[in-house]
Amino acid sequence: MLLSVRVNNYRVYSNDAELSLIADMRIKKFGCNVYKQSKFNVLKSACIYGANNSGKTSFLMAINSIKNVLLGIVADVTTNLFIDNKVCSFGVSFFSGKKVYSYDFKYDSTLVNNIKNGFVFECLKELSIDNSGNQIEKEIFVRDAINDIYKFTGDEDLSNVLSMVSSNNILIYTVNTSKYPIIEEYRKILRDFASNIEVLDMNNIPISKTIEVLKNNEDIKDSTVELIKLADLDIEDYKYVKDESSSDSYAGGPKTPQEIALAASVQIDDMFRLTSVHKGKSLLSLQVDSTGTKKIVAAASYIIDALNKGKILVIDEFDSSLHFKLTRALVSLFNNDLNKNAQLIFTAHDVTLLDCKKLFRKDQIWFADKDADGAYLYSLADFTSSDDHIRAETNMMEKYSQGKFGALPEPDLISVLLNANKGE
Repeated sequence: MLLSVRVNNYRVYSNDAELSLIADMRIKKFGCNVYKQSKFNVLKSACIYGANNSGKTSFLMAINSIKNVLLGIVADVTTNLFIDNKVCSFGVSFFSGKKVYSYDFKYDSTLVNNIKNGFVFECLKELSIDNSGNQIEKEIFVRDAINDIYKFTGDEDLSNVLSMVSSNNILIYTVNTSKYPIIEEYRKILRDFASNIEVLDMNNIPISKTIEVLKNNEDIKDSTVELIKLADLDIEDYKYVKDESSSDSYAGGPKTPQEIALAASVQIDDMFRLTSVHKGKSLLSLQVDSTGTKKIVAAASYIIDALNKGKILVIDEFDSSLHFKLTRALVSLFNNDLNKNAQLIFTAHDVTLLDCKKLFRKDQIWFADKDADGAYLYSLADFTSSDDHIRAETNMMEKYSQGKFGALPEPDLISVLLNANKGE
């Protein structure tokens, strides 16, 4: 599980921005929304609100960049788009078994002889909580090419090696792990964490995973189908039909942009085999099911897999094309006491989710906003009952609509109508 994500000078973020999933235990409501381990209290879900182009998607892209770097994939480490600073920073704190680690790195895209400076800083620490509730940090290694600091705690030989490794990748991929098996241990910790993250865009979610589950994954097939059926009460069953004749029922092929996009994401023959049962009749899903249902079909396998394996599911525009009650129900799956270690982080515009009476704790709701100095994140928990008159019982939707929390566009579109009338 994630404890926090940190970025600086990335895309629209020019200053430090942090999404903290460490629960504020002064908030007593909805204890089931909190996962407790090793004296840490971590939120099972978090939602980010904000106007269009305010930094919500950019922050989720940062999570994806961190994932890719830790997996050794060439990653998007784009620096701030509006200032001339070529060094961007990332950080993440997370559970690995019963231990907690924090890992931070900096990437410098400055070109020297047509070669980027690359990864100029990285630091791995182990975190713990003492009996007084204070957080303790134990540094494992630091490789700081900016300040010429190279240290691997307890290993002088490896400390000397750090100054000589290449900066074109992070340490776990640049040191000979057969000679230094301790590096292999930390590589496994970082890679396992990154592999446990799924980052999705609800407007472009691949259906290939659901197809694979329906075809070959008996472990979560029934649960995936059950979720699809419960999400759309008109569907009595959902299946992948292996009969060769199944494609004959839709010989015309995909017609709408949504159908074409869905079909392009997988083998076209597989799309013709997805069948939903309505009123006892098997029909081609591509032809009869709504956009929202198709999105749920695509997302269902990711949701069930995350809940089953304790993954971190990150979804942009989670409420896109979904009924508000369905979105709430899906969030509740992660907040539920039966969920022990899966986590959901998502962006949304649906203000009905701003519900601290039945759905969220205040520390689970975040806002993205920006001004002339850049984008930033802040939590609803920053608004207190004493200073801001914001309590758990407050109508958050009303307060947000009034602009009490910021992160709200105020479009004045009358000029569009006035300019249009000029043409008459």
